[in-house]
Amino acid sequence: MTHPDPHAVRAGTLRRLTADPKVPVLIVGAGINGAGTFRDLALQGVDCLLVDKGDWCGGTSAAPSRLIHGGLKYLETGEFRLVAESTRERNLLLRNAPHFVKPLPTMVPIRSYAGGLLPSMKRFLGRKAKMADRGLLIVEVGLAIYDWLGRKHRVMPRHGVMLQAAARRRFPKLDPSIVAASTYYDASVTQAERLCYELVADGQKAHPGARALNHVAVTGLADGRILLADQVTGAAIAVEPTVVVNAAGPWIDQVNHAVGLNKAYIGGTKGSHLVVDNPELVRQIDGHMIYFGSSDGRICLVYPFFGRALVGSTDIKADNPDDVVCDDSEADYMLGMLGEVFPDLSVTREQIVYRYTGIRPLPAAQVDDPGEISRDHSLARDTLPGGSVPVLSMIGGKWTTFRAFSAETTDVVLGLVGRKRRRDTTFEPIGGGRDYPITPSAQRGWIAGVAAAFRIGPARAGVLLDRYGTTAEAMLASFDGSPEMPLASLPGYTEAEIRWIVRHEQVVTLDDLVFRRLPIAFSGRLDIKALTELATVAGDVLGWSIDEREAEIARVARIAEHRHSIRL
Repeated sequence: MTHPDPHAVRAGTLRRLTADPKVPVLIVGAGINGAGTFRDLALQGVDCLLVDKGDWCGGTSAAPSRLIHGGLKYLETGEFRLVAESTRERNLLLRNAPHFVKPLPTMVPIRSYAGGLLPSMKRFLGRKAKMADRGLLIVEVGLAIYDWLGRKHRVMPRHGVMLQAAARRRFPKLDPSIVAASTYYDASVTQAERLCYELVADGQKAHPGARALNHVAVTGLADGRILLADQVTGAAIAVEPTVVVNAAGPWIDQVNHAVGLNKAYIGGTKGSHLVVDNPELVRQIDGHMIYFGSSDGRICLVYPFFGRALVGSTDIKADNPDDVVCDDSEADYMLGMLGEVFPDLSVTREQIVYRYTGIRPLPAAQVDDPGEISRDHSLARDTLPGGSVPVLSMIGGKWTTFRAFSAETTDVVLGLVGRKRRRDTTFEPIGGGRDYPITPSAQRGWIAGVAAAFRIGPARAGVLLDRYGTTAEAMLASFDGSPEMPLASLPGYTEAEIRWIVRHEQVVTLDDLVFRRLPIAFSGRLDIKALTELATVAGDVLGWSIDEREAEIARVARIAEHRHSIRL
């Protein structure tokens, strides 16, 4: 089987842009909002170009709590429309991306029966109040409303409640002062970065005029053209868009400034998270997310993730998305919050295997408490200086609602370019979620069929289904029946698998592979042996010299230590 040359594919796209710089729609920023808008426009047959100065899902979209949720806490501020939209979109993602979006049973520990009534009423009326206690009455009313707002396309059970004895039987090391526990369902996204990449890939497959280039930055505006710079080769490109969609998240203001728009739309906050290797903590949470209010009024969470525990989060005003890291004070804060729920569990800084952080692209707002800033989304409209080209800035939003925000943006763009929507994305499957076997019996049938067709063991077929969804079939077909050789450092992966990803998924740098195409670093499994072996395989496909390979290893090791506190 003939395999694509990644360099040739990328070079061809750059050549065509140089030869014909006219681009009906330019989308800047390939986080979840930009990727979703790119796919939606491609499905409408609109020629468009997506660029990002880094990799797909390489910024804030790689730094959420990895929840697909309705936003229970937004009820406290009366944002019913946002909760209704969020719960609907959560339900749709469970259908459209079932390979990565999974139901997550959630438990809310409760310390009183009627606590928090007065501050809750104040917050609901738009007044400032600290919510240090959310009693059973408030939580039950909130969950009843949450169930009702999430009734459209429902795929999960309604909420329930356990009193103290039942809660302690289920969660033995729960703080004895907790008098009850409410339970409900939200969802998590196991591989956020892959899901975002799949939106880009789906867009490229849907329409030949939909082109996407990672590692290409916007650098300025000249003679009505937007200037781009290829971060790989240093080549400069100038494009002439009819419409610009600025989906750069916390970099929105920077992109606007680069093209001469002096705007200040973003007032972001830093959200940090930890991945902790503590088997006892994982056992105690028993497959649930524990979603709890801390003594300082913050909402915190912990849930199982790749055999570890994901802990979050902070909410701190921050300005520069390029420099943010999760520092020790934040780590200590999050670990300390765990002690409020499980006081007898020892969770230490030494058990942290991965840290990550990002700036939420929230709208600029003058508030004392960053938690008061709305997580709703909006679209700002400007015009490029010296011309009539509209610039649409996608402000705010969150992972769960990306499809709805992308659809709103796409409809505005369609009006500007004189086109009509021809395809709805409400029930549009994403990537490996297409034709995904939903029921256990269907999954067993898929695994048995794939194992027989490609002469692999059922266990291996199951791993690939979990890791790639139904895209695994295309991967296996490309191997031409050759046996898969496990990596020495990561026996759960094979050399052929890594080669396929590098060839087919626009991997440009080693960190594209290690941090985003695969959850190797995130799951706490990155060490120097794994990094070296992955660099060798990727470098063979991409034609790296020995010096280039060593430089990539050193660069990724610096990223791992500086951004994620992984010392290699």
